[in-house]
Amino acid sequence: MNKVTNELIQDPHGSLPDERNLEAAIGHQVRSLRKKLGMTVNELASLAGLSTGMLSKIENGLTSPSLTTLKSLSRALNVPFTALFQRFDEQHDATFVKAGDGLKIERRGTRAGHQYALLGHSVNKAVAVEPYMITLSHHSEVFPLFQHDGQEFLFLVEGRMDYHHGGQTFAMEPGDSLFFDADAPHGPESLHDLPIRFLSVIVYSREGA
Repeated sequence: MNKVTNELIQDPHGSLPDERNLEAAIGHQVRSLRKKLGMTVNELASLAGLSTGMLSKIENGLTSPSLTTLKSLSRALNVPFTALFQRFDEQHDATFVKAGDGLKIERRGTRAGHQYALLGHSVNKAVAVEPYMITLSHHSEVFPLFQHDGQEFLFLVEGRMDYHHGGQTFAMEPGDSLFFDADAPHGPESLHDLPIRFLSVIVYSREGA
């Protein structure tokens, strides 16, 4: 398991909820539920006793529907009244990291002198995303045998290195990128122009982790 030694600055709300955000969330949810049922705007408006123009305004977040209107829509969509507020209640996380900061993480490559700075992480999502800034120095060793679940994207920021993946070697210079299946052996095979810094983004399913 990775060891976290600092804290990321995480804003659990992004921005404070306001009336317009609520209108937009309700509208988005009404449209999503309508489309799941395969209903047209005219059909839903008719079932809910609304004009098509009013329903269009609601779906586009341009008006604040009354409680009576929301109850009519919930009955027409055959969902609980509270389901129309679901998207407003959802948490939307954001992580901000200043240049040069990031969580110092201990991973398998730490023993080989690879320095990992975690730049963010997904919370309560089916798909996990882990972006790292990795630094290799004169104290770092090559290690082309990493293997883990998911897929990985590399972007070389500084230095030069030969990167191995599944029997192939890629000569990487600043600006080069590499995207690959991470279950095949991979990692730096030879290091040039130290220090080397590259962005690594690992994506995997939490269910399979």
